[in-house]
Amino acid sequence: MNDLDRAAHALLRLPPSCGPVRLVAVDGHAGSGKSTLAARLSAALGDAPVLRLDDLATHEELFAWTGRLREQVLEPLSRGETASYRPYDWRLRRFGEARALPPAPVILVEGVGAGRRMVRPFLAWLLWMERGPEESWVRGRRRDGPEQASFWDGWTVAETRHFAEDPSRPFADTLVRECEEGYDWLPGPAATAGTEQIITHGDGFMSVI
Repeated sequence: MNDLDRAAHALLRLPPSCGPVRLVAVDGHAGSGKSTLAARLSAALGDAPVLRLDDLATHEELFAWTGRLREQVLEPLSRGETASYRPYDWRLRRFGEARALPPAPVILVEGVGAGRRMVRPFLAWLLWMERGPEESWVRGRRRDGPEQASFWDGWTVAETRHFAEDPSRPFADTLVRECEEGYDWLPGPAATAGTEQIITHGDGFMSVI
């Protein structure tokens, strides 16, 4: 059993947090490796659905997607219903056709701000990619190429403002650090806050009590 399998096993043991769903956030700076982690964790969970916050944001509303997330996703799931949202097309600059998101044992919410204040009451667990902003942004700029340089210039300002006003890391249950092979899973600032936590951290792994 590798580290991702251990993490998946631990997350599946959590109590549901949003109706029948264990909603797990993958947050961190842009370019920190959130999407890769979410994809690998999804596979370890048996293809768990991944909701990407890039699908709810827009060019004009980089962080003003809270209403869409609550109304289109969180409220239906909390009632045990299938959610439905319209992913934003960043090339065409408009929302596309509706996409269904049925309840599942675990749903991953991936994106900058996934652990924001409004979302946390619906979360079973909050993962934070432990990579600093400057290193993350360099990786992101390299990934997206020079044609996206002006977007990144505006993004870094907006992201810095967002985390100053609504930080996620102080509330993370687990800090995830990318290694040459796999990940280290370290206790986050919120890991000891609960008196009945069933997940512990040791030797770089998440494990179930």
